[in-house]
Amino acid sequence: MGPGREALTVGALHHVEVWVPDLDAARQSWGWLLGELGWTPFQDWPAGRSWRLGPTYLVMEASPALSGRVHDRLAPGLNHLAFHAGPPAAVDRLVAAAPDHGWTLLFPDRHPHAGGPGTYAAYLTDGQGYEVELVADVD
Repeated sequence: MGPGREALTVGALHHVEVWVPDLDAARQSWGWLLGELGWTPFQDWPAGRSWRLGPTYLVMEASPALSGRVHDRLAPGLNHLAFHAGPPAAVDRLVAAAPDHGWTLLFPDRHPHAGGPGTYAAYLTDGQGYEVELVADVD
């Protein structure tokens, strides 16, 4: 293994590629959120952008092969991506800032325990219908 490379674990997630209808909107919403979570820009090309955290990267791409214009998190396929977000105060800070970056809080009547009484998390959706779960570290 070369210098600076993290140890890789067989079966660990290598990357996720999400096709989006509006790359500029994804750059705004996802770029902000991923930056807040410690991800850094990785690749940039006319139809896409990626961010990296350790050996894993996340791609947002407006592929010319895209057949639909709206993501439906309730249809078969991807429902959401869940991220470790640090302590509850970090989740609260992200939730407070999220609307300025294109995110809307889901389940506000049950927040931050929408995942159950033993959880502390935020469920956000962006303007294109993609959902993220920000999970707090709690004991």
